[in-house]
Amino acid sequence: MTNNRLILAFESSCDETSVAVVRNGNEILSNVVSSQIKSHQRFGGVVPEIASRHHVEQITYVIEQALTEADKTIEEMDAIAVTEGPGLVGALLIGVSAAKALAFTHDKPLIGVHHIEGHILANQLIEPLNYPLIALVVSGGHTELVYMKNNHSFEIIGETRDDAAGEAYDKVGRTMGLTYPGGAKIDQLAAEGEDTYNFPRAMLHEDNLDFSFSGLKSAFINTIHNKEQRNEPIDKANFAASFQAAVVDVLVGKTMRALEKYPVKQLLMAGGVAANQGLRTGLTVALTERFPDVKLIIPPLSLCGDNAAMIGAAADMLFEQGEFRGMDMNARPGFMFEQH
Repeated sequence: MTNNRLILAFESSCDETSVAVVRNGNEILSNVVSSQIKSHQRFGGVVPEIASRHHVEQITYVIEQALTEADKTIEEMDAIAVTEGPGLVGALLIGVSAAKALAFTHDKPLIGVHHIEGHILANQLIEPLNYPLIALVVSGGHTELVYMKNNHSFEIIGETRDDAAGEAYDKVGRTMGLTYPGGAKIDQLAAEGEDTYNFPRAMLHEDNLDFSFSGLKSAFINTIHNKEQRNEPIDKANFAASFQAAVVDVLVGKTMRALEKYPVKQLLMAGGVAANQGLRTGLTVALTERFPDVKLIIPPLSLCGDNAAMIGAAADMLFEQGEFRGMDMNARPGFMFEQH
């Protein structure tokens, strides 16, 4: 391994346009993120066509800013990396097209990265990973437990059978009349309320590591609609606290069961919902009580959401394996998380 391997990485799978320069897979030289949240708020969620248009408008500026902040040139890069999928096809295509154009023009190796592998390996930007480990991936589109026996191995040991936790947060936030994205606002409200509704903890006591959040989402929506129809007062803080308590109980409970079945050295949090303070606290407390020898790694907020630095971290591993792509690489919106 070179002592100074530089990767220019792109992330455009949803509504963040991001470009980063990462050295040796563990050092961020720059990580520029252009958010589109304000453009999507009035619609209550991400509009794919608007997202794609913003990526087109921002990508060139973000590339220039990332290189300027890193004080590097494209000629100094050892490879160009990009999120290949999953994600919104139009959004992905902008990043893939930009990465391919630069790789072709400057004769650089091209690396395609799975979005979830990026979220997991973002943790090596915080501290070295110590295998074997388990990653709890919780985002708008994914809720998974991933076991890694080494840095080239990803095994899905648990996943959602319906809605992802982040998706449930967004729909519950919309039902409560919160502006998009609702997850962070529910987390804030939950800290002010109490679990007075005791919503269902689906599959919590079943002997598997899978998740289900559609029943919880339906129970929440039905309860709040019934109150509205009766013109009863709605305590948003208690509703938020009750919903979050149910989500956190399931996520923490299943993760503890995974740690019983798979002895590991580290537990990683990954994905946008890793920013949730209730989940961070719940995992910290449970791990301290039950598995004090397992190290919990929680990424900073800047690395929880979609960003290109995480793609650079994952790409460095693929560089070492010699996994390069040709100019026929395309966006893969339905890219399955491949166990290897």
